[in-house]
Amino acid sequence: MAKSQIGQDPDSRAAITVLSRAVELDSESRYQQALVCYQEGIDLLLQVRKGTQDHSKRCYLREKITCYMDRAEDIKKYLDQVKEDGKYHKQIKIEENATGFSYESLFKEYLSGTVTEVWIEDPYIRQTHQLYNFLRFCEMLIKKPCKVKTIHLLTCLDKGHAKIQQSSGLEEIKESLRNHGVLLEIKYSSSIHDREIRHSL
Repeated sequence: MAKSQIGQDPDSRAAITVLSRAVELDSESRYQQALVCYQEGIDLLLQVRKGTQDHSKRCYLREKITCYMDRAEDIKKYLDQVKEDGKYHKQIKIEENATGFSYESLFKEYLSGTVTEVWIEDPYIRQTHQLYNFLRFCEMLIKKPCKVKTIHLLTCLDKGHAKIQQSSGLEEIKESLRNHGVLLEIKYSSSIHDREIRHSL
């Protein structure tokens, strides 16, 4: 992308940076991330074009925007097809001590109005902060457009005095969900080690 033809103002520089990253991700076949960058970059270019009076520059920007929009649309169609074929795999890397990753930002795109059941396997729903995190996740599941009616939890039973705290905490969550018309089924296993979340289609 020719920087001089787009401009050196902050919006132009931001568009160049984001779209360069989109092309880089695209070339690495990281299509989901590339699509996000293309969409953000296109929005920035549209703002630049809106504030441009020069006719030749507006024409140049229109051509670039059309080119990036076509590529973004091709990627979107490809990703939609991959999802339809059941081959879609998305990996999100969260660095240690990273912030800004709410349950909504991580899971909302998978929880449409057709999801009625969710299966959760997590060996560590024991301590107060773990119970609180599980409660926050359940709260997300009962918000619209979700129509979740049953949540299946498989976890490990704590030992000793902590078992009482774990059981009473889960029962409180179960009762709270019942008030919202959602059934929480709790089962315990001593052999699970990994975390997994599945849902109905």
